[in-house]
Amino acid sequence: MKMAIILFDGVCNFCDRSVQFIIRHDKKKVFQFASLQSEKGKELLIRHGVHEEVDSIVLIEDGRAFLESDAVIRISSRLRFPYSLGKFARIIPRRIRDVAYKQFAKRRYKWFGQKDQCSIPSKEVRDRFLS
Repeated sequence: MKMAIILFDGVCNFCDRSVQFIIRHDKKKVFQFASLQSEKGKELLIRHGVHEEVDSIVLIEDGRAFLESDAVIRISSRLRFPYSLGKFARIIPRRIRDVAYKQFAKRRYKWFGQKDQCSIPSKEVRDRFLS
């Protein structure tokens, strides 16, 4: 199975918890991670033509960048059951999915808080984070 890279907001508590969730349910270890704030994250955004101002999840897979709800759906489809059922959200038109995604993303700091800096991954998963 091909590797994929998830770029995430490293100061967002919800995003950090989402990364931990993905790590727990990605038994095939297909995902690697980098924060959007890291040098590697910024480099990958530029390389894949994504505006540096993006502040939400980005999935890089097969040489392409996927944003917002497309990224979430593609990530969930590669997790084990029942989380893989998220792939069926594709039946909802992207415009509707992305409006809902943006509304949630806009409020995530208010609802879940944020950190002053990115977390340091534990030794057990450090090799999955790009530096």
